[in-house]
Amino acid sequence: MKINVLLSPLNADELFFTGKTTVVIDVLRASTVIVNAFENGAKEVVPVSSMEFAMKSSANAFGGLSILGGERNTKKIDGFTLGNSPLEYTEENVSGKSIVHFTTNGSKAIVKAKFSENLVVCAFSNLQAVAEYLLQLKEDVQILCAGSNGMFCMEDTVCAGKLIESITQLGESVEITDAGKASLVLYKTFGTDIRQMLSDSEHGKVLMDNGLGEDLDFCALVNSSTVIPFFKAGTIKPVKNDKEE
Repeated sequence: MKINVLLSPLNADELFFTGKTTVVIDVLRASTVIVNAFENGAKEVVPVSSMEFAMKSSANAFGGLSILGGERNTKKIDGFTLGNSPLEYTEENVSGKSIVHFTTNGSKAIVKAKFSENLVVCAFSNLQAVAEYLLQLKEDVQILCAGSNGMFCMEDTVCAGKLIESITQLGESVEITDAGKASLVLYKTFGTDIRQMLSDSEHGKVLMDNGLGEDLDFCALVNSSTVIPFFKAGTIKPVKNDKEE
């Protein structure tokens, strides 16, 4: 297995991902939201790359059982049912629902990697489950960090580094690219206290300034879920141990 990390979605175009196994990470907060939505019974998540497409998708599909969730520049969007706080994605709000999800970075990164053969979503919350799943696939892996408006984000890269470490600790012989090695170094340097790292990150500070410190608490939880969100044909659905058919 060879593992590479893309530190920003700008580092590759859509066709780069064709046929590949890809992991998308957006710790703050899209990946964490998606995992928690499935923990609380969401039927599916439909990631979209624009607000306009989110509105159209919600209006025209899913028989009225869809809700709009997401944010623009950390703020809940007018007309959306939910924002992008994982704490909003409770069983009461999402159980049995299809969620059309638009965010500034995470949903766009997922859509960009849509031509992947295998595309899963990872956060700190489901990291071990994703590591075990990737070992089952026995494929080379591209880890795509969603970043912030195309720029590098510490929290996504630290999560990528921890994912690589988790895979290696499971005994797999792994070849790691330079970007992967850099991610491992950042994890070992800044990942001993995940909550503090999130607080010190640029985006974490923005969230705290907007009164969303509790979101950081939730996003810092490690291996609290075994859900593996798997993207196929425009929709994310959860799988557990077996590859989505």
